[in-house]
Amino acid sequence: MPKIVDHDERRLELVDATWRIIARQGLEGATMREIAMEAGFANGALKPYFPTKDTLLEFAFGHVFNRTNQRIAEVTRGKSGLAALRAFCREVLPLDEERVNEARIVIPFWQKAVNDSQKAAIHQQSMNEWATTIRRFLAEARDSGDIHAAVDDSILAGQLLNMLLGAQIEAALAPEGGRDFGHAAQLEGYLALL
Repeated sequence: MPKIVDHDERRLELVDATWRIIARQGLEGATMREIAMEAGFANGALKPYFPTKDTLLEFAFGHVFNRTNQRIAEVTRGKSGLAALRAFCREVLPLDEERVNEARIVIPFWQKAVNDSQKAAIHQQSMNEWATTIRRFLAEARDSGDIHAAVDDSILAGQLLNMLLGAQIEAALAPEGGRDFGHAAQLEGYLALL
């Protein structure tokens, strides 16, 4: 009887292998052969799932974004306003090894998006989604009297999103062992200004 293969599970195994390689060797070290070996598959076994490294990188970006959104949904459940905004931001900030590795996937995706309109559109859609969520939390905080800043919520959302993405870049480019950048304290400082 032939073995039944869970294709979604196999894709996620390949994404996890990709993360590990990029974390150790960078994007250039993440060849299809290396990814296959890391995942314990034959080199040709990747082709049906990801015909190119670009398609794998696109899937990995979507996977990172979806995982982050799942964590955000969990930590913001039952919260609103400033408490929800703080929880949202803490899930995006690279405060642990898992989120630093996620940033290491996102940055090569951004690099490709510079010259690839499809990847740029995926990134823009993702950031629009986050900006909408941030604006909603800001409006709730404003309505409850927790925020008094005279700046429009769209501008505040843009500033906050840029801070979160910049933190990802800083953490992903840090030398091995460098992890405490004060991102959590920076977030609290920003929220206090509101």
